[in-house]
Amino acid sequence: MLREHNVRSGFFEPEQLASVLTHLPEPLRPVIRFAALTGWRIDSEILPLEWRQVDFAAGEVRLDPGSTKNGEGRVFPFTDDLRTLLEAQQVEHERLKKAGHIFRFVFFREVADRRRGPKKPKPIVRFNKAWKAACTAAGCPGRIPHDLRRTAVRTMVRRSIPERVAMQLTGHKTRSVFERYNIVSDGDLRDAAVRLNASASASMQQHTGKKD
Repeated sequence: MLREHNVRSGFFEPEQLASVLTHLPEPLRPVIRFAALTGWRIDSEILPLEWRQVDFAAGEVRLDPGSTKNGEGRVFPFTDDLRTLLEAQQVEHERLKKAGHIFRFVFFREVADRRRGPKKPKPIVRFNKAWKAACTAAGCPGRIPHDLRRTAVRTMVRRSIPERVAMQLTGHKTRSVFERYNIVSDGDLRDAAVRLNASASASMQQHTGKKD
């Protein structure tokens, strides 16, 4: 197989993502947090998400067959963070309903049809300008929203989620593509060195009978 030279390798460390979120407009923050938690594609899987696909009783959010890149449906069980995020969005959904707006999408922004006119919920279609400005302000310019997918994969692997399960959660069809998203950072390498030192120290103590 030929070596791929066009593979991007961006991802966010937790503190970088937190900084980007603080510089984003409020309506975009749940979208970005959702992407970082699930690894789902923003344009085709997150922004079109509807409330009928969120099941609080079962504790899961679903993608319909045919709506994903590989054509297969998908289920992501709630984590505590994901449930908290969706419950907050549900509160906003109820607020819109009381104001007379029945809106089926989970994520939205409120926009006035005319200057100084009443605001109405609208689907979020694109946010390139706001994203670029937030990343620059956070000190990580050049990052793209798809880097959140890599961030989610990296988090799952480092939390010891089996690879096959992680692939099901994020919607990666092949191991080769999934592996490209499993990025190693300098922090990972330093953590490995710390673990090796601890292991070597424990082994030495076992053989010498010495204890700290």
